[in-house]
Amino acid sequence: MTKNVMTEEKKGNKITSYIRKRMKRRDKARKEKKVFSGLAELPNGRASDKITQGCLVLEGGALRGVYTSGVLDALMENDINLSVVVGVSAGALNGLNYVSGQIGRSARITLTYRHDPRYFGVRAIKRNKSIYGFKFVFDVVDAKDPFDFDTFNRPDRRFIAAATSCDNGQQVYYEKGICPDIIEACRASSAMQILSLPVEVDGEKCLDGGVSRRIPIQFAIDGGFDKIVVVRTRDREYRKKPKIVRSQALVYRKYPQFAETLRNSNLEYNKECDIIEEMEEQGKLFQIIPGKAVEVGRLEKDMEKLGTLYYEGYNDALAIMPELKKYLGIE
Repeated sequence: MTKNVMTEEKKGNKITSYIRKRMKRRDKARKEKKVFSGLAELPNGRASDKITQGCLVLEGGALRGVYTSGVLDALMENDINLSVVVGVSAGALNGLNYVSGQIGRSARITLTYRHDPRYFGVRAIKRNKSIYGFKFVFDVVDAKDPFDFDTFNRPDRRFIAAATSCDNGQQVYYEKGICPDIIEACRASSAMQILSLPVEVDGEKCLDGGVSRRIPIQFAIDGGFDKIVVVRTRDREYRKKPKIVRSQALVYRKYPQFAETLRNSNLEYNKECDIIEEMEEQGKLFQIIPGKAVEVGRLEKDMEKLGTLYYEGYNDALAIMPELKKYLGIE
């Protein structure tokens, strides 16, 4: 009798444990929705053929780049298609769809496939040797939501992806029509250090463009553009603390100059922010920047937070649209 009672008690404990685990998984699934609930309402359509002269500079930030997706969709809907686009990491990925004129495509990919291990995240590394799954995007996603290569490759718009050379730690610019594989250059630009293996582009091994410059403003300065628009993924007051990179230095011992650049990357970022602020005050550029601190991580899992950030970018761009058009001379 005692034995039977104990057996039933153990069964009861197992059932209770099973139920608790199921409830825990259910609660976790609720908190981490696989797709954004407002996916169907995202803007959709095509940009016009109208081109506005100027250079668009796009900051990186991994999944924080969904803010930029919102900004660019608002620009396209308002016929602001800048003639030159330079982006780092997520900025380069957003730039692809901006130059191809596909409203909503960048956001649809992120807000649909964030939790798909073929596309993004730590589990994606095993498949892709990178945190982003480019093969998945241009094979599987492209079959459902094709990338418009014809529009992207038009000669009247320039597109540049900025990566970091593993050999010398300097930023490298790869331009469509000149680089033999601009998609591979974008993969290099977004190959997040530590989480990705180097990507070879035109004979040079590269990694995350944000290591050398998170905001590729120097490209626009060196190009002498009269009109520069910068899209940021951090608020105006944000600055980074000095970086301690002992482990990174060990990982990149074969690339000492890259490791040195990585060590100084936060300080360089702060300098970039200061340069941009000064240029803005002088009327030499126009910033579109989050109006408040961005509480979204580079590897953010919460789809509602990501969707909300998208609309913050979209609405921020709409709010400053009259000022932007005045700056660009297209009132």
